[in-house]
Amino acid sequence: MAVAMPTIDAAALLRGASLRVTRPRVAVLAMVADNPHSDTDTIANAVRRELGSVSTQAVYDVLRALTEAGLVRRIEPAGSPARFETRVGDNHHHLVCRACGAIADVSCAVGEAPCLHAEDHHGFALDEAEVTFWGTCPDCLTRAE
Repeated sequence: MAVAMPTIDAAALLRGASLRVTRPRVAVLAMVADNPHSDTDTIANAVRRELGSVSTQAVYDVLRALTEAGLVRRIEPAGSPARFETRVGDNHHHLVCRACGAIADVSCAVGEAPCLHAEDHHGFALDEAEVTFWGTCPDCLTRAE
């Protein structure tokens, strides 16, 4: 996965979030935007192909900074490494294939966060609901036939 021809203006997004614009941050943000649901190893390998030598720790640090700034969302499907995407702020959910691990976005059923409401919120101020739908993707279903 190359980082060439990003579909976003990563530098502008970084500046808008009051983050310093660095080559690793631009490359990581562009890679995540172009390849949603990628894991850290996939992101690091793509960034290395684009920039040359970049440590895995540097990629983890960039992902943490981007997540804390609200530019990237971290999801953690059970049994999978953390995945990252730039679709943030809309409280959408995910479909995960049990066979191959493919992940797809599912829009929020109600349309505003949180789109699910707890029967008893125990005094918490709820601002997000996370749902993961598990099943088998169309490609895996076709291969199984």
